[in-house]
Amino acid sequence: MRELALNILDICENSVKAGASLVRVSVAAADDLLTIEIADDGCGMDAEFLKRVTDPFTTTRTTRKVGMGIPLFKMAAEMAGGSFSVTSAKGVGTTVRATFVLSHIDRAPLGDLADTVVTLIGGECPSEFRFEVSVEGKGFVFDTRELKAELGGVPVSEPEVLVFVRDMIKENMIDIGGETL
Repeated sequence: MRELALNILDICENSVKAGASLVRVSVAAADDLLTIEIADDGCGMDAEFLKRVTDPFTTTRTTRKVGMGIPLFKMAAEMAGGSFSVTSAKGVGTTVRATFVLSHIDRAPLGDLADTVVTLIGGECPSEFRFEVSVEGKGFVFDTRELKAELGGVPVSEPEVLVFVRDMIKENMIDIGGETL
């Protein structure tokens, strides 16, 4: 994947398929290190599947025999001088964590995080999302639970709401200096 936001999208979609009621995404840049963590409270993985999850020929999908999302995310982190880990427990949830050296020549750009968020919340998704983004100590939080409370019954998937969310995240990214990640 050319942008890390697409990896975030893929892992979050896995979380939704795993029955997560809450998916927490953290993107933090500090001291020449970019850390992306996606944690959910979905069904989790047993120890045997967890051992194989970074193998592209391991997947829970029945429509194909390969799963490239996690292996590609791992490869992107390691190629950029970083690290990758997955922790999971059956019935508890899963956490995927990747670090990247920001100045590394092979680090993929973060990409359009705002469009990633809009894609995730724009459908009839049963999961809630919390995005925390920080750059050198300055940051913001976007939480669908807070948004829904403010909307008072207006669906998050309304086009006007999605435009508002996209613009708000883009403005916040600029305010904290995250648009260059």
